[in-house]
Amino acid sequence: MNEISSKIISRSKIELDNSLQKMVASGWGNEVIENAIVEKITYLSDGLRVKGYIAYPKDNSKKYPCIIWNRGGFENKGAISNFNAYGIFGQIASWGYVVFASQYRGNDGGEGKDEFGGSDLNDVLNLIPLADEIELADSSVWGIEGWSRGGMMTYLTLTRNNNFKAAIITGGIANLRCNAEESIVMNKIYRAALGNPGSEEFRSACNTRSIINFADKLPKTTPLLLIHGTNDKRVLPHDSLDLSYKLLNYYIPFRLIMLEGGDHFLKSHRKEVDSLRKAWFDKYLR
Repeated sequence: MNEISSKIISRSKIELDNSLQKMVASGWGNEVIENAIVEKITYLSDGLRVKGYIAYPKDNSKKYPCIIWNRGGFENKGAISNFNAYGIFGQIASWGYVVFASQYRGNDGGEGKDEFGGSDLNDVLNLIPLADEIELADSSVWGIEGWSRGGMMTYLTLTRNNNFKAAIITGGIANLRCNAEESIVMNKIYRAALGNPGSEEFRSACNTRSIINFADKLPKTTPLLLIHGTNDKRVLPHDSLDLSYKLLNYYIPFRLIMLEGGDHFLKSHRKEVDSLRKAWFDKYLR
């Protein structure tokens, strides 16, 4: 892996008013408010000032394993708001982890341009050295998680770094080509991010960003938990199903869970998904 320098430029604790705190507690649990701290950060990635978040437990009596969380969407569509960051990352921190997340370059006021899995992949890798600046972080233990486009970013990160002890991918993009051909929503995103799906530009991006084409590059030492809704109309269910055959062929450890009737956001399975995620990280990162 190329040597990458990184550094936190600024960090500020997210403060929510009482009404928003009640909403967070209702959506993600009282433990988030009681046990977690979430901060918005600006950090250096390839010389660019990129926006992101960190979250960690309030209990500072020990060190905690680290988790990278990769967001979905493209450009500012799908960017994480302070409110959602408090809930999503605060929940994981309340489980006893230090969380690092990037908005990716060019988003939320950050410098550069979102390339949808191009050089912005370094924005994920550049989160890793930040752990050295967080006192509570045990930088020797890492997990990684991604949703939707963040699943693609997770797969690509794993081909560049084999030190993750566990990974979770929910509704993750594994094959850009099939989604471009069958998903209206993703076709629009791909046209904006990568060009016309019939163009040479897109074909090149498809080959280099679809893990289905090079699943053998995934490490055999990182167990994968794949979660997908059977009614996902954005990232199609067979992204995870088709990839699972590749994982079997290459003896890569994984568990595939298809949730009946689940949409892309798995709204009707939220508690079940949270339980699965926590159990996976607790099993491999403790």
